[in-house]
Amino acid sequence: MIKDRARTETYREAIMQHQSFIQGKVVVDVGCGTGILSIFCAQAGAKRVYAVDASDIAVQAKEVVKANGLSDKVIVLHGRVEDVEIDEEVDVIISEWMGYMLLYESMLGSVITARDRWLKPGGLILPSHATLYMAPISHPDRYSHSIDFWRNVYGIDMSAMMQLAKQCAFEEPSVESISGENVLTWPEVVKHIDCQTIKIQELDSVTARYKFKSMMRAPMHGFGFWFDVEFSGPASSPAKTSSGISVASGSSSVSPSREGNQKKRSNPSDALVLSTSPEAPPTHWQQTIVYFYDPIDVEQDQVIEGSVTLSQSKENRRFMNIHFEYSSAGRSFVKESVMR
Repeated sequence: MIKDRARTETYREAIMQHQSFIQGKVVVDVGCGTGILSIFCAQAGAKRVYAVDASDIAVQAKEVVKANGLSDKVIVLHGRVEDVEIDEEVDVIISEWMGYMLLYESMLGSVITARDRWLKPGGLILPSHATLYMAPISHPDRYSHSIDFWRNVYGIDMSAMMQLAKQCAFEEPSVESISGENVLTWPEVVKHIDCQTIKIQELDSVTARYKFKSMMRAPMHGFGFWFDVEFSGPASSPAKTSSGISVASGSSSVSPSREGNQKKRSNPSDALVLSTSPEAPPTHWQQTIVYFYDPIDVEQDQVIEGSVTLSQSKENRRFMNIHFEYSSAGRSFVKESVMR
């Protein structure tokens, strides 16, 4: 992750953009990892930074902080946010909490806990907002590589393997990179998150209705998911879409106006946005694809509608259950998948 320049440099730019909120203030870094974000905050003039991580990387983070001469400013706490003690309120929470598909194995719950335990009223949370998107996708090359290969293997008909190949290739969601050319429609919002107000209970299950209109005639192989996060100050509010859903300003996805992972800002006070859109430069999150076992041919302007539910698995809270209900052109079905 630390080699992901789009991710790391956007965080550094966001910290410097909000330096007036950080300078001379107390910061907590939730899930600090190697401590790089904590060090950025110290370099921006933070009075004190609490770098919290439950894993053993905290031991190395302490050494990194020491090697950079910041042990007097950055205090590394080895433990869970739910368990460690900080004997003062904090002005800023920073965290790179996002998981694949935004919510899979994310640390958002820990950010919420830190907010409710320590953040002063009106304090800053970076990132401030996040938006998860979805859209139907067509990916014939991926399907052909995984499935059609078995029709002729060195001159031998192995089509009897195709059903098993579909199960192996498409039973679980796939984290991979696609391009804007793979996307059949404009994306829709699955979940918008305001880090100042979201409750932990909202993470148990997320349900969204979707209704797309295909922009082309093509085989539809499944649905793609990606997300944007916005870094705005406490007084900023996200913009509204035409449907009334709050989203990060300018944070849509497959759009020819997108330039890189960072939203192009008309002036320095505009919110900074880190995008994992198919049209943005690749990040380590890539995109998450839920493939159908068999493609569905769709026509231009054909309506694709249904619902999607993302829920934490009762079997293992690290897992995420994905439930699709789909209908189009008189055809309907249910697709279940588990992200492990």
